[in-house]
Amino acid sequence: MGRPRRDDRQVLNGIFWILCSGAKWRDLPERYGPWTTVYDRFRQWRDDGTFDAVLARLQLRLREDGLMDLDTWMIDSTAVRATRAASGGGKKGGA
Repeated sequence: MGRPRRDDRQVLNGIFWILCSGAKWRDLPERYGPWTTVYDRFRQWRDDGTFDAVLARLQLRLREDGLMDLDTWMIDSTAVRATRAASGGGKKGGA
């Protein structure tokens, strides 16, 4: 009953587009389906651990194939920008 489920691959591509572009969910191109569907599926997969399971499986596969060294697995946060106020420095021009 109801509408057929949107293809998971199409939804996943929409999620990747949002994460790579940094755009708002409402700005998702129509080719990925309704933004509400993509957002709901993102939240569902995030909350039920689907993304964690996929990452764990990919890491296991890469280690088995010898393509990943655990000593070099990390997240690079050099592109994360914070304001002065975030570090306790106060706002620009503030007293």
